[in-house]
Amino acid sequence: MLKLFYLENCPYCKKAFQYIEKHNKQYNVNIEYIEERKQADIADTYDYYYVPCFFKGDTKIHEGAITEEQVIEILKNA
Repeated sequence: MLKLFYLENCPYCKKAFQYIEKHNKQYNVNIEYIEERKQADIADTYDYYYVPCFFKGDTKIHEGAITEEQVIEILKNA
């Protein structure tokens, strides 16, 4: 399972959501979405600065602006 930390109004997060929606049908990865302002108690326990930020378990696998190709790789490797 992946964890995706995001902010509601972040343009990079919105792009990540579009890429996930487009490609996750193929990979069918479970993703826990964590809005860092609404779920600060969870977000504060992870070490990251930029969103979108993906974690696989406790390991950060991507942080910050993201391309479609990067999302595909994240889903493929999850």
